[in-house]
Amino acid sequence: MRTAAKLRLRNGLLFISPWLLGFALFVVYPVGATFYYSFCDYDVLSHPVWLGLQNYRDMLTDTVLWQALGNTLLYAAVSLPLGLALSLGLALLLNQPIVLRPLFRTIFFLPSLVPAVALAMLWLWMFNGQFGLLNIALETFGIKGPIWLGDPAWTKPALVIMSLWGVGGGMIITLAALQEVPRELYESAEIDGARARHKLWHITLPMISPVLYFNLIMGLIGVMQIFAQPYIMFGGNGGPSRSALFYAVYLYENAFTYNDMGYACAMAWILFLIILGLTLIATRATRRHIYYAGKAK
Repeated sequence: MRTAAKLRLRNGLLFISPWLLGFALFVVYPVGATFYYSFCDYDVLSHPVWLGLQNYRDMLTDTVLWQALGNTLLYAAVSLPLGLALSLGLALLLNQPIVLRPLFRTIFFLPSLVPAVALAMLWLWMFNGQFGLLNIALETFGIKGPIWLGDPAWTKPALVIMSLWGVGGGMIITLAALQEVPRELYESAEIDGARARHKLWHITLPMISPVLYFNLIMGLIGVMQIFAQPYIMFGGNGGPSRSALFYAVYLYENAFTYNDMGYACAMAWILFLIILGLTLIATRATRRHIYYAGKAK
């Protein structure tokens, strides 16, 4: 390497050294430490004791963990498709030339900016079995509302409904993608006599498929790590019959309530592997349907 190239390399490394140092201290070291602690009996206050695979063996017989994982997967299987469909539907509607369109876009986007704690407190009031606005609205149609947060059969549907409140972020991303679809494609389709559903299926969806894939992966990661809302609304015990006990909540309880940090680290790595596996499955299942306009044939 020439002297000038060495000088540029040195200067470049010096400029990015603060970022490299921060990345090493706050990302690389914590990740490596959790991997080591997952093989240990560790309570933070004392030195870790090596256990080998014992934490992972204990997970196989932990019925509470399996219930939490089942609750998480069931919630994800319902919440994620509904959220993606709703964000796409709203984006399609708000991409039409309607009156007060900017106002409606703002109204649908604002709920996604509400902090998680404030959102959970708001929906605690909305889901109140006696005085909640949701049950009051149902009574106007002659429907007796359930005890949303006190009935094990309704805790997860309540959280799914609450999750749909925050689809504004995905809606805005999808809306931006819709506005990048070339108008010439629609004009050519109209000349050929294509109907609205044909244009949606053969033009719109293929052209915005990379954004839909992005929303799918980010949504998948998010729903598998749901924590703030169920923890605030139900606490660490997961509500009635642990019906709202999710994997991340149980992980937090093991780490900071039971002081079993080694077991919690093992849970964290298993969650990472689950999310990685689901992401790979989603990628393999959708890769033939993702269209990149600039991709070389």
